[in-house]
This record gives sequence, C-alpha cells and structure tokens, in this order.
Amino acid sequence: MAKENDIESKRQAVREELDRLNYEFKIEIPKRIAEARAYGDLKENAEYHAARERQGFVKARISQLSAQLGELMQLNVGNIAEDRIGFGATVVLVDLDTDDRMELIFVSPNEVDPSAGRISLSSPIGNALQNKKVGEVAEAIIPAGKRRYYIEKITTIHGFTLEEKYAG
Repeated sequence: MAKENDIESKRQAVREELDRLNYEFKIEIPKRIAEARAYGDLKENAEYHAARERQGFVKARISQLSAQLGELMQLNVGNIAEDRIGFGATVVLVDLDTDDRMELIFVSPNEVDPSAGRISLSSPIGNALQNKKVGEVAEAIIPAGKRRYYIEKITTIHGFTLEEKYAG
C-alpha cells in the first residue's frame, strides 16, 4: 500500500508541474511575447527571442509530462510481479566480468539518471533484466560490449526483498 501512495504522490507532483507550465504557456508567455513585440524590430529583440525560446521549452516539457502522467495513470502496482524485476524494483547486480557490484532502480523514462543508478526497463540493461529472478544471470549488450550480470538482490515495488549472495 505504501508504494501505491508513492505512485499517487508522483502522479500529483506531475499534475502540479503540468498545471504550472500550462498556466505559464497559456497566460504568462503570450503576455511576454506581446510586450516584446511592442518594442519594435523583432530581428534584434532579445526579449522576444527569449520568450519564444521559453515557449518552445515549456511546450516540450508539457508534452513530456503529459506522456509521463499517462504512464503513471496506467500503472497498477497489483499487476507488477512480486518475485522478479519490474517497474519500481531496486536491484543489486554483480558484473560477472569485473566482480563489481552495482545497485539500480527501475524508474519511468522521464526519471532516468544513469549516474545515480536510475534506469528504465527499456534501456539495454533494463530490457535484459526485466522479469528475471534472484540468482539468475542476465546478458546485456551495451555500448561497451556484452555484459553478464548476476542478480543478487531484488527489492520489488511492493517492498519484498529477495536475496541470494553471489558465491563468485
């Protein structure tokens, strides 16, 4: 139940940002553009160009957030497996070539931050790990070549932790 609340709080945060950006896009930016137009020559009008650039950025961000909200609205925690890797899972892997351990969290595409270990299931590693269980080996083809990962620990979105230490 706690994870369902986490998803609802994400939905709410996305809705709030969407509301702010829609207001800016529909009300504030048109005012700025109109004011900048009043200054005259648009070719050398920095305020006008800045407002138009912001308009493009806000429009793109609204599109991203709308897609993310659509994904979050369709997400049903009850449909996510409790015993294998899926959305929201935190996974500890052992790289079988280097014996390095890494922790990854599976997030929505808009929350991806590989340097922080936040990846999506549609990434090469995510795709290789999806639906795998603790103790299995997954093979992923990444830009650096083929990698093999041993799945040592999974904490699912439901809060269940499954673990099997790598014997190496």
